[in-house]
Order: sequence, then structure tokens, then C-alpha cells
Amino acid sequence: MATITDVCRLAGVSKATVSRVLNNTGQVKESTRAQVHKAIQELNYRPNGLAQALATQRSNTIGLILSDFNGNFFGDLLQQATQSAELAGKHLIVTDGHDNPEREIAAINMLVDRCCDAIVLYSRFIPEEKLMEIIDELPIPLVVMNRQLPKAPDRCVVFAQREAAHAAVTHLLELGHREIACITARMQTPTAQARLQGYRDALADYGIQYNPNLVAHGQNLIPSGYTACRELLGNGSSFSALFCCTDNMAEGAYRALNEAGLKIPDDVSVFGFDNDIMTAFMTPSLSTVKIPVIDMTKTAIDQVIRLANGEDAFAIPTFHGELILRESVIPFKEENLRAS
Repeated sequence: MATITDVCRLAGVSKATVSRVLNNTGQVKESTRAQVHKAIQELNYRPNGLAQALATQRSNTIGLILSDFNGNFFGDLLQQATQSAELAGKHLIVTDGHDNPEREIAAINMLVDRCCDAIVLYSRFIPEEKLMEIIDELPIPLVVMNRQLPKAPDRCVVFAQREAAHAAVTHLLELGHREIACITARMQTPTAQARLQGYRDALADYGIQYNPNLVAHGQNLIPSGYTACRELLGNGSSFSALFCCTDNMAEGAYRALNEAGLKIPDDVSVFGFDNDIMTAFMTPSLSTVKIPVIDMTKTAIDQVIRLANGEDAFAIPTFHGELILRESVIPFKEENLRAS
């Protein structure tokens, strides 16, 4: 394999000159530049990308840190991030923050050490103050997904979680349901807190008092939806509709309701959140909230590349959900059996 020394010898120039040609820096005569390129082609020399990045402080790469890799949501996010980066002539370096603030911060530092030009971070748990500190101190641009940063609106891609949950529960209320149970996501996250608040706001709009006995706390995954629904069924409360803060938990709730002898939607209407690909194929198909993850991801990548190129940031809009109405929700009827 050819080395930079071989290029220097064949072109008859110094390493510094070859370096300037490779990195497109400094003054080099056109005839010398042509000589170096000819030697590179003859030797089939491949420059050391890391060495170039260290020299220029640019690697033509974008770092992407995800909270985890599970589910179609993150699959869609990753696919769009890859496409957007490629269209901009950038490579994507992807790593997993494991839903842990310390590991997410370690991942940021790792990507900086590898001379990434910019970073997109999907984070649930890093405190807002710490995110602002990182943005202010980091030597490269950082754009955050899934978090609202009032002090840096051009550095965050935000989905209106509370509004979307409010719309879903309002739809159930408009259909006549009044006893509506809720299975929350992990309450340590701003996302879960916002969705629960949207549920509470919708009830309040209809003059319905919040009943903690109609709320069970899940952990996002299918088994926790099953366990939480069994908890609701076993505490003596009745409900004609169930709002699940993730589709995975709705899938678990389906099993618990079926085991209890309750039919969906005849006895209990069920509403999910995320529009996972499986929801259209559940029996009955699940009504849910669609998150515009493709548009959100494209916006995050476009913004961070713009910042990496030294251009002015553009104003990032707040993204809104769309109700996907399917078979799992019907109007309330007094004669319907309800969970008890």
C-alpha cells in the first residue's frame, strides 16, 4: 500500500506540499499540484482520513446520537438522517446513548474527538441546563431532537407532545367517552410528562376531574403496557376508553383486555401514540398519533450542516401530530360493557 512518502518521492516534493494539496490549504503552484495528483493516481494512494481531519479540523462527517435503536421510529429517523447526510455529501457516524445522560455526554465527546463537523442528539434525560452548557461550550454545532430549549430555539427540533396527546383524548371525549384511562410512558422523561399533561388538559376542558385510579405508569415497551392494563383492570375502576402513550404499550394492553374477556372496541376503545408500522395490522387496527419523524430528522440534519458550514441558522418550526383513526375507537354507547 502506497504511503505519503511514496507520493513525495514520485512527485519530487516535500510532505508539507503533498499535505497542502490534499487538504487544499496554502499556496501551491498549479504545475506542482498537477504533479502531486499524477503521483497519487499512479500509486493509487489513499489519504489517511483521520490525519486529514486532525489537520483541517473537518472530517466531512456528522455525528448522530440516538437514545436507543429499538422500534420503527428510530429506524425511520436513522434512514432519513442517512439520506439527508448523503445528499449533502456527508458521512454519518451513529452511536447509541443508551438513554443515559452520562453515556450520551460521553458519546458527544467521542464524536468531537473524531473530528465530526457537527452532531445531532436525540436525548430524553440530559437536563435542559446541561444541554445549554454543552451547546455553548462545544467546539462544533449541536442540534437536539425531542427537547425544547427556549434559550436556543434554532438548536432544537420540537414535537408538540402535549398538544398531540390532548387531540387524541379530545377525540375520545367527542365520541362520548367520559371514563378514559391512561397508560403513561416513563415519567422521568419530558415526553411522558407532556403526554400525560395533554391527557389531563383534555379532561379538564370537558369538566372531568382527574382520577389517579385511571392512570397506570408504563415503561414504553409491550410488557409494561400489559402489566399496566392489568393494574387498571384490577383496581376496581371502570373505563370505556384507554389512551396509551406509546403504541407498544397499546399492544400489551390489547392482550390484557382480551384476557379479561373485553372486546376492542365494543367494550373498550383504545388509542395509541407513535403510528408504529404494526398498528395498521393489529386486530382491530389501532387508532394512533402520527409523529412527522421524517420531516423532523431532515430539518435537524439540514440545520446542523448549515451551522457546520458557517451559515446562519434558519428558524425551526414546531412539529405537530396527526390523528390516524382506525378500528380500535368507536363512539361510547351506554349499553356497552365497560372494564370493571
